[in-house]
Amino acid sequence: MKNIVILGSTGSIGTQSLEVVTHHPDKFNVVGLAAGSNAKLLLMQARQFNPEYICIQDRDQVDYLRQQLTGTTIKVLCGDEGLLTLVALPDAELVLVAIVGVRALLPTVSAIDAGKDIALASKEILVAAGHLVMERARKKGVRIVPVDSEHAAILQCLQGNDSKSVESITLTASGGPFFGLTKEELKSKKLCDALNHPNWDMGKKITVDSATLINKGLEVIEAHWLFGIDYDNINVVIHRESIIHSMVTYNDGSVIAQLGVPSMCLPIQYALSFPERLLSSWPRVDLVKLRALSFYEPDYEAFPCLKMAYEAGNQGGSAPTVLNGANEEAVKLFLQEKIGFLEIPRIISLMLEKHAYNPNPSLEDIVAIDKETREKVNEISHGKRSAIS
Repeated sequence: MKNIVILGSTGSIGTQSLEVVTHHPDKFNVVGLAAGSNAKLLLMQARQFNPEYICIQDRDQVDYLRQQLTGTTIKVLCGDEGLLTLVALPDAELVLVAIVGVRALLPTVSAIDAGKDIALASKEILVAAGHLVMERARKKGVRIVPVDSEHAAILQCLQGNDSKSVESITLTASGGPFFGLTKEELKSKKLCDALNHPNWDMGKKITVDSATLINKGLEVIEAHWLFGIDYDNINVVIHRESIIHSMVTYNDGSVIAQLGVPSMCLPIQYALSFPERLLSSWPRVDLVKLRALSFYEPDYEAFPCLKMAYEAGNQGGSAPTVLNGANEEAVKLFLQEKIGFLEIPRIISLMLEKHAYNPNPSLEDIVAIDKETREKVNEISHGKRSAIS
């Protein structure tokens, strides 16, 4: 029985993680749950899984939760300090991090410092602070297991092989809802168009990231840190069917791929149970019905965010932090319909161009750079261009 904490339990990854737990009640025990503001769903989850603690980010919901849980042994925490308590619970063995964005960075670092293994769904953590997080995990002897389907696929393709024999890795991308469109055609695309993903059911932020292809760029940076692969040896191909989740090419020319239906349940289960494989009833791939699998080169002109991610990753230092922070804020503005779709890459490019580069940022530096980047993006959105001059 593995004791787990889930950060972001009411989101897409969190709810699917709890679905995995219900399929294997003899394997997993939930000791902590954390959510942002969805108190009603968090309450339902608390009643079903009976964790020791729950944490709500929205302080206005604390009294409601405590009142509703009167007579139970469940303790209610709140805010950032509550998250730090949750990830360091003595009984916890694995912390699944599914909070969207870089705000999951400090709880993840605290969990590592407390010696907890990490199941990582928040790719922004390694994008913003990969050099610090991976070194910290190495020193603490903590295992970081990816939840992203692409990185879970790479991890599976590496099993039983010498990492020194890896020639390259290839991350597959669905291409999102705008595959095949030109930059000119993208000018007219609205929020409802960007949220219409052809294959995956994800949260709004990640769905927009998929539409701009920056999601794949962030995954390139994440893969660099997770697997120690140079950027020149990390490839991206568009694979519309989303059946092959990624591939590893070895130095003898062999290519090993991991296939599965487009569902997050399998990679989540693998991350929770790693290195063990558990029986599942998830749908299987039917190769006969598929008939064909297609692959295309990404269009870097129409979708420049992917190229910017490669450039920021190669530059290192503070550049990936700026890339991530600028993207998160630009996507937030797009979701509020305050900017157009093509303004997302424009804002990211502007922030990367104007920021004061730091070649070796500390954790404190990263938090400050992230905050400054977000402030500048929002100043731009209000027409205060002097903030970046």
